[in-house]
Amino acid sequence: MGQEKPKVYTAEFKGSAVKLANESSKPIAQTARDIGANENTLHTWISKYSRAVDNTKAMRTDDHLYEELKRLKKVIGQH
Repeated sequence: MGQEKPKVYTAEFKGSAVKLANESSKPIAQTARDIGANENTLHTWISKYSRAVDNTKAMRTDDHLYEELKRLKKVIGQH
C-alpha cells in the first residue's frame, strides 16, 4: 500500500538506453520494457539527448560556414 520510490538512473544508463532505442528495430515501448524503464521516461531521454546532439551539429555547421566566409573574403580581396 506504500508508494514506490522512483527509480534513479545514471547518466550512463540513460545514454545507453537512448542509443539502444535509436539503433534497435524494436518499438520504443518494447525497448523500455526490456531495460525496465517506463516508456514515457525513455521518450523523454530520447528527446533530451537528441537535442544535445542537434545543438552540437549546428555549432559544427556554423564553424564550417565561418571558415568558408573567411576563405571567400580572401578570394574576393585578391581580385
